[in-house]
Amino acid sequence: MDGMSTATRTGGQLLADALVAQGVTHAFCVPGESYLDLLDGLYANNDKINLTTCRFEAGAVNMAEAHGKLTGRPGVALVTRGPGACHAAIGVHVAFQDSTPLVLIVGQIPFAETDRETFQEVDYRQMFGPIAKWVTQIDDAARIPELMAHAFDVATSGRPGPVVIAISEEMQKVRVAVPDIGPADVAPAFPAPSAMQKMLAMLDKAERPLVVLGGSRWTEATRRTVRDFCVARDLPVSVAFRRQSLYDCRLSNYAGDLGVGADAGLVAKAKQADVILAIGTRIGEPVSQGYTLFDMAGQSGQSIIHIHPDQAEIGRVYRPALGITAEVNAFAEALAQLPAPAGTPRWSAWTKEVHAARVKQAEAPDYAGPLNLARELQALEKILPEDAIFTCDAGNFATWPNRFMHMTAQQEFLGPTNGAMGYAVPAAIGAKITFPDRVSIGLVGDGGFLMTGQEIATAFQADAAPIILVFNNGMYGTIRMYQERAYPGRVSGTKLTNPDFAKFIESFGGHGETVEKDGELVPAFQRALASGKPAVIEVRVNPEQVTHRATIEELRKQGGGKH
Repeated sequence: MDGMSTATRTGGQLLADALVAQGVTHAFCVPGESYLDLLDGLYANNDKINLTTCRFEAGAVNMAEAHGKLTGRPGVALVTRGPGACHAAIGVHVAFQDSTPLVLIVGQIPFAETDRETFQEVDYRQMFGPIAKWVTQIDDAARIPELMAHAFDVATSGRPGPVVIAISEEMQKVRVAVPDIGPADVAPAFPAPSAMQKMLAMLDKAERPLVVLGGSRWTEATRRTVRDFCVARDLPVSVAFRRQSLYDCRLSNYAGDLGVGADAGLVAKAKQADVILAIGTRIGEPVSQGYTLFDMAGQSGQSIIHIHPDQAEIGRVYRPALGITAEVNAFAEALAQLPAPAGTPRWSAWTKEVHAARVKQAEAPDYAGPLNLARELQALEKILPEDAIFTCDAGNFATWPNRFMHMTAQQEFLGPTNGAMGYAVPAAIGAKITFPDRVSIGLVGDGGFLMTGQEIATAFQADAAPIILVFNNGMYGTIRMYQERAYPGRVSGTKLTNPDFAKFIESFGGHGETVEKDGELVPAFQRALASGKPAVIEVRVNPEQVTHRATIEELRKQGGGKH
């Protein structure tokens, strides 16, 4: 590329070379005539960038988003204009709320036709403005290196997130001579030494501290440093919504997850805590239990120490006693330099109490029916590799692994914090493409599977073999739960008719299994793994047990029994 840096190139070639210059190794696309020249540029770079062709734009962006979560580098997706961009929007929203670095490139109309409502015309600055960190359009090929480099900087700086780049059609054909621009070497925001000392002083005075871990782009070294800090001080540690990857959930100071479906015991303990050490998390709606968990004005006697890379997020809702603006990995570096604690902390009994509540929460009840999902998941957990990757969809089924399973230090757990259905299947494929040697397990309900399950075809084309567990209860379970609470017995719009999911994957040439009874999940999983093929395991769960805490009948009684 260095020899081509000032050679005349088309805009399409410049765009592809810009991706290479930014260190991109994978991209996910649904092709379109609006970016044929970029596709041709990628053809010339096919030894540097692995381009995966997907079946639906939402699937392509979710694969890219999973890549961004796993690597900390921007996932890259390419879609065409109009309908392609609209389909891709959900993945942009996932990346926005999950703080995942992402670059979405959208083919655009010829810029000479702007504002005529020409074929598939959309103003992407308006469309994506509220759900992206930055939206731009490139109409001048000479500016491609500049704008592409800036897009990657924005996606990874401060609070990470998605950037959308529209590339007008004829601009890609123009030939210009401009040099490539690579990444800048930028030191991350480092916490002020005085703030670190103040944090320690506040913790030293605590009686009932609680740590909440969240955010994105944590390195393995950062996870280890934060773990060592919390273990050395015997601090109870909770994780934010769908952030189980950030802590070894088997440790004796693990408190559980603060998110949708959080244990009432943990919520009560969080309210009793006198110091909250929030590292990386925004302390958003799921973590704060609908903004009810903490005192927004900071006058209840509970002190919040909030560490976040974006200063604008600190105090946005909750006024902290101490705010520290720092990139999470830089914060961990400063954490590692702090002196070791002396003696046993005064809150050790509190930590044991908080952890005991988590242990009790994870005990599997005696659920009715031939299959106890809690016990089956716990049996599965024992045979999984230490570095397995989980991708989790949205839905009531997702609260079961949160409650009953325990992620290890090396395992990854990816899920959309914006509650987007249809995430798990493409994300599991994207994870397997990103790390071919690791086991990738997608957890999805029957509703979510049929939103993006066609991406299984992409797995075969990409020679990637994820294992998808489809939890089938024949309904949109989360909505049915709320429906039964508000309008008991009045079932409307929530029933589903499903295929035989095992036969579905077999029709592609994959491996299918059906699980209906206790003791069947582990052998089915082992057979699926041994097959070496993309696999679907349909887990037929009791539709009456609509949540891990309540049956439909119990919900109807809670709702009053009639309307």
